[in-house]
Amino acid sequence: MRHSERSEPGPPRTGLRSWGGKNPGDSSAAKCRPKFLPPSQCPPPPRFVSPLQISSHKKAERNHMRSLCEKYFRQTMPKAVALALSFALALPTVASAQSAAGHPDWPGPGQLYVGTCYQPIERTPREIDQDIALMKKSGFKVVRLGDLSWDSFEPEQGKFTFAWWDSIIQKMQAAGIKVILDIPGTPAPIWLHRAYPGVDIVAEDGKRMPPAERYMDDISDPDYIREVGILATAMMKHYAHNPDIIAIGYDNEIGNGYMSYSEADRLRFIAWLRKKYGTIGALNHAWATEWWSRRLNNFNQVYMPLASGPGPSESYLDLHRFWSDVAIARLEQLEALRRQYMPNVPTISNLWPNAGRRGFNYLGSYKNYVSYGAEGFYPGDPVSGAFGALMMKGDLPTPIWFNEFTAGGGGFYGTPGRSTMYAYLGLMIGAQGFLAWTFNSHLGGEEQALFGLLDHDNTPSWKLNEWAHFAAQFQTLSHYGFPRYPHPQIAIAYSFDSFVDSHPNGPSNTTLQYFTTPYADQVQAAFAPLFRDNLDTAIINIGHADLSPYKMVVVPADYLMDPASAHAIRTYVRNGGTVLMTAFSAKVDENGNWFDTPLPGMLSDVFGLRTSAFYRVQKPLTFDLNGHSVATTLREYEVLEPSTAKVIARFTSTADRTPAVTVNHFGKGRAIYLATASNATSIGPVMQSLFASCGIQPGPRTPEGVYARRVDGRILYVNTTQQNQVIPIHGTGQGIISHHTYHGQILLKPWQSDLVQATGAHAAPANQ
Repeated sequence: MRHSERSEPGPPRTGLRSWGGKNPGDSSAAKCRPKFLPPSQCPPPPRFVSPLQISSHKKAERNHMRSLCEKYFRQTMPKAVALALSFALALPTVASAQSAAGHPDWPGPGQLYVGTCYQPIERTPREIDQDIALMKKSGFKVVRLGDLSWDSFEPEQGKFTFAWWDSIIQKMQAAGIKVILDIPGTPAPIWLHRAYPGVDIVAEDGKRMPPAERYMDDISDPDYIREVGILATAMMKHYAHNPDIIAIGYDNEIGNGYMSYSEADRLRFIAWLRKKYGTIGALNHAWATEWWSRRLNNFNQVYMPLASGPGPSESYLDLHRFWSDVAIARLEQLEALRRQYMPNVPTISNLWPNAGRRGFNYLGSYKNYVSYGAEGFYPGDPVSGAFGALMMKGDLPTPIWFNEFTAGGGGFYGTPGRSTMYAYLGLMIGAQGFLAWTFNSHLGGEEQALFGLLDHDNTPSWKLNEWAHFAAQFQTLSHYGFPRYPHPQIAIAYSFDSFVDSHPNGPSNTTLQYFTTPYADQVQAAFAPLFRDNLDTAIINIGHADLSPYKMVVVPADYLMDPASAHAIRTYVRNGGTVLMTAFSAKVDENGNWFDTPLPGMLSDVFGLRTSAFYRVQKPLTFDLNGHSVATTLREYEVLEPSTAKVIARFTSTADRTPAVTVNHFGKGRAIYLATASNATSIGPVMQSLFASCGIQPGPRTPEGVYARRVDGRILYVNTTQQNQVIPIHGTGQGIISHHTYHGQILLKPWQSDLVQATGAHAAPANQ
């Protein structure tokens, strides 16, 4: 769980703080490293016996892993560094993760799962039996096991102990509870760090750091890569045919790991640069080393850029890309093993790719290792919570899973009704699985003051009863069209590269003075009005997605425009799509260098304009749009110079009255440009003005703070406020959850939800 998101909501969290926010060096971590239960305390042997006794065949297993890795590196790396870099990056990249199509046994329509994360490490056999009995009584259908527990599967190198875990899984099966089993590649156990010091993190100042906290592992180290492959192989072979396991997860919160700065890391970074750029000349060009006397004569002169700065933005961007590729390679390594040993079991992983400490390019790679988009759900408010969840879904056809779901928190015992409200909000946006973090409050470790469903003395809290209550409700709702399978009409672009490059490590970089509103905040600002209008929206990387299903694509502040994204926009508009782009978009190329062609870079002809000048004013900007005055809270604007574009709105608060919004007809479609930042007060009215012409069907009308979606002819309403809310309707309606008959209006109490079936001739929101 994330420290920054554990407290009871006070001031709303601004933007995507979980996506790094303003502090990419934030070291807030997630769960505590569990303690190992000695084999002497394990229960009798289980019914499932490993088909491979790794302890007796570990040499052959390691040789197999080594041969795969060495073959890969011989094919992809320069010979001069191939030997030094064996195992350093990845097994062969998989084409894409398996889809749910053709797997009717995977979680699907009409199935909802409420359950919990469970860390039995410090539990006695009697407590485990009591815990499982409480889970069964509460109607839980699934538990997540194994995360952060490498040394309880492999307490010593090559010596695996599955008996204790098998017994727990068998008991879960007897209680009717399915299992998501994590492959606990992070954190690595102490024995691995002692045996292979290269796994230790080396700080920016060159100091070697002991693994004092979770995720302090150099996941690019070849010994780590080999050993995690051995662990995953042993676990997958052992559990390959266990019907109680409905999914596996990879490397809990891998995005929250640390960057490392050892000499070996520098050599691996250089090898990555060689593969990417080929020649030192190409690298010099990409990094703009002609400036400030930073020219490189050969690759050996490359230093490891500092994440905390100072340093130029071009190398800072590649630093993040390198570590992103390392994380993705680890996930693809595990996915390749799953395809070999457990091809009929999907992946549902809690990856935290938006963690500020390292992060990785999830939306540019997730289809290679994800079956169901999943995350730890600790919302600060409904909008940011929904936005983060939908970012993990991307454009996958499968439902969302919350591998961790807010119950209590660090220093936060919980608030009655809060988990229920957010569970219904998740249900509304297309979630299927809800796993409480966590079941038993931990007695030791970093999260001992994080409060779960059971108190520290094993007394069930009111939270367990609350979870049992909505678990029963969800069983009923599974017969009413849940989980939802949304078909978004609108997509919003999100770019890992734009996030990184728009927030360089300064302090000298002038981008920090230019790009003053955080990128993630601007993307979420485009999402917020659509969410409040009750419209399903996809969050995607437009350079890695099919845009054809969408009636409108919104591109907010996409600072770095790469060729794939530019091509996707051009093709989509030419074929009849509508794109809305905002200021601060397409300013730098894929290397982070400012375009030397008319802006927006690579797309000036598509939008039919050029822009370069920009100004800041003292009073908030206003503009007229379709006869209505739009008042924003913004004070920055770009000067648009239309060529083929038509002006559809002008600023009314500036002396020059330059264009505020333009539209250009390109091919069969339209390219629209908003000359100021993405902000709910600016982009919201522009998007709403396009709905009718795009053929976008409106969502149900609701008061502020009440959200709704249609589900098989009914409407699910979720009141996220702590006040009574009234929704007028024509005719009558029947509440499926409340069992209340509504006449002329729906009254929702604070944090109340209801699924309403029309019973009158025209029972629908009155103001639709």
